[in-house]
Amino acid sequence: MLRKIVSLVYGAGAYLLFLGAFLYLMAFAANVAPHSVSGTPSLPPLLAALVDVALITLFGLQHGIMARPGFKRWWTRFVPPHLERSTFVWFAAALVIVIVQFWQPIEGDLWNVTGAGMIVLYAISLLGWLTVPVTSFFTDHFELFGLRQVFEYALERPRSKPEFKERAFYKKVRHPMMLGFLVAFWAAPHMTAGHLLFAGLMTSYILVGVYFEERDLARAHGQAYRDYQARVPKLVPFGGLRDAQPSPLKAKAETAQSHS
Repeated sequence: MLRKIVSLVYGAGAYLLFLGAFLYLMAFAANVAPHSVSGTPSLPPLLAALVDVALITLFGLQHGIMARPGFKRWWTRFVPPHLERSTFVWFAAALVIVIVQFWQPIEGDLWNVTGAGMIVLYAISLLGWLTVPVTSFFTDHFELFGLRQVFEYALERPRSKPEFKERAFYKKVRHPMMLGFLVAFWAAPHMTAGHLLFAGLMTSYILVGVYFEERDLARAHGQAYRDYQARVPKLVPFGGLRDAQPSPLKAKAETAQSHS
């Protein structure tokens, strides 16, 4: 009984820390936090950039390593399987707080929009931020952040297997959560050199992370996901960023046509 209670507290704590870190990151990127992305510089530009690159690299490594199936199989030799996801969330949320707290602003304005344009850009950025939690409910929000696993353990229910789902925004783009982050990072009324570095580094992380996630999803869901890749764009709903991976039937038809 004690283990179940501890697991519930651990999972709930991870979830609450994530919520706090997410709101903290929003305030940081919008320059309304005490320590913001475009705040007052305290280090020379080159040194500040090195610190910032190291922070995002640390975050990217944590996500990239701990999210991989091979690492999970090794990690769950030491961490109970029902706490694996919550542990990931603990680390990820803590690193977001570290980034916000130790980020080094870099001066130099690329643009600084005021008036109605500023309001529009803030609204677009807010829409991007809201896209992240909203779209998570179209897959499995509570599984994604570890709550489902700890509650299933506490209630002694069989662990549910993640299913491939194609709902709402996921019919238009394969990674709407990542698209939401990109919109939130780039729709900035005040774009300084430091904010540009932040947006660029996070965009690079997202592109690399999506590549590895796509590979894992294709292995986990097989042809169903490969067909999904062929039909639905990766990040830009109105663009041509689809993977050139036609289904086997389509590929055979195209081959037959080419030889006719």
